[in-house]
Amino acid sequence: MQGACVTTLCVCVCVFVLLRSAVSQPPKEGDTYTECTDGYQWDPQTHHCKDINECETIPDACKGEMKCFNHYGGYLCLPRSASVIPAPEPSSTPAVNEPFNPCPLGYEPEGDSCVDVNECEQDEHDCQPSQECINTQGAFTCQCPDGYRKVGTECIDIDECRYRYCQHRCVNVPGSFACQCEPGFQLAGNNRSCVDVNECDMGAPCSQRCYNTYGTFLCRCDQGYELGPDSLVCNDIDECNYSSYLCQYQCVNIPGKFSCVCPEGYQLLGTRLCQDVNECETGEHQCTDAQTCINIHGRYQCVDTKKCQEPYVQLSDNGIGRCVCPVTSAACRDLPFSIVHRYMSITSERSVPSDIFQILATSVSSGAYNTFRIRSGDDNSDFYIRQINNISAMLVLARAVTGPREYMLDLEMISVNPLLSYQTSSALRLSIYVGPYTF
Repeated sequence: MQGACVTTLCVCVCVFVLLRSAVSQPPKEGDTYTECTDGYQWDPQTHHCKDINECETIPDACKGEMKCFNHYGGYLCLPRSASVIPAPEPSSTPAVNEPFNPCPLGYEPEGDSCVDVNECEQDEHDCQPSQECINTQGAFTCQCPDGYRKVGTECIDIDECRYRYCQHRCVNVPGSFACQCEPGFQLAGNNRSCVDVNECDMGAPCSQRCYNTYGTFLCRCDQGYELGPDSLVCNDIDECNYSSYLCQYQCVNIPGKFSCVCPEGYQLLGTRLCQDVNECETGEHQCTDAQTCINIHGRYQCVDTKKCQEPYVQLSDNGIGRCVCPVTSAACRDLPFSIVHRYMSITSERSVPSDIFQILATSVSSGAYNTFRIRSGDDNSDFYIRQINNISAMLVLARAVTGPREYMLDLEMISVNPLLSYQTSSALRLSIYVGPYTF
């Protein structure tokens, strides 16, 4: 019989049929009748079949949101909002007199007054399990949990995200919602607004400098570095690869910058130029007292003070150090009367033609005219003489030369006096040192 009738009228008909079948068969004479049909049990006091209240005897007779309603011979599982009108007792069953209730619906008599019935405590309500029953005077209400609204008898989740409660992103969850922020932001104290995150204060992965911006951050590098492809790591700039003109000699890259170095015998002039060290002035030479220190590009040279070779003899002439060939010596007939030693240094790869040394006569006899020439020397084809006037001439570098290299040239001045039929000559022995570099 469970659930056999779904309308009030059907329930009443079923009850009459079952009741008649249960009680309309009186026992025959001499018989003891103690058996009842399904849904009833024998009552020895009344000697009748009594209805079984399955709603009380069967645990969890109805599942879910259904409510159990007991009826004669069975029970019904109906929605909690349904109600069953009980059918009238059959005429063969003794009528049970219901007590008269003079109070309105939802109240019950207590002494001489009517008091409210608490349907929530007496389980006389139809609220769903997810709802809260709230007693009111004469009635009750069913209240949905927070985040839900009541539609009919059901509780429907409220989609708070439709109301734009969140500044950035809203995620609806049953009965509530959650706000989320875009990357670079975090929830404020109200759990709805988003505020900028200072990534620089929170350990942003910048290898050098960090600048916070709205919603993100920027990495920057110190001078001499540049950002890598990941925009986080700063890589050293190899300035030496950018230009070959940063340093006059050699560029050395170091983290964040570069430095210029000079070869041995040179020192930095400023930050990039190289200047020859004059070891003869600084005392950084090893020449003896019998030698003279000659500074040249990148190094120095020690020369003997007495350099006259036979048939020349040393003649001290105010420190000039002249070598003189005596006229009494037959070997001096075809040689210059005197030789003076001079020393000079030039750089490699000089532009040509280039004037490098001026020859100047110290004394000239009256009426004489002078001629200058390169008497002898090593590779004198690299040089030539350009006469300026009667008493001076210029030694010119004809071809670019590369050091280190040394030249020794005898530059001769021939003096002719036609009036006196007199001719003489003197020479300047020039030692030329070509440095190894262009500076």
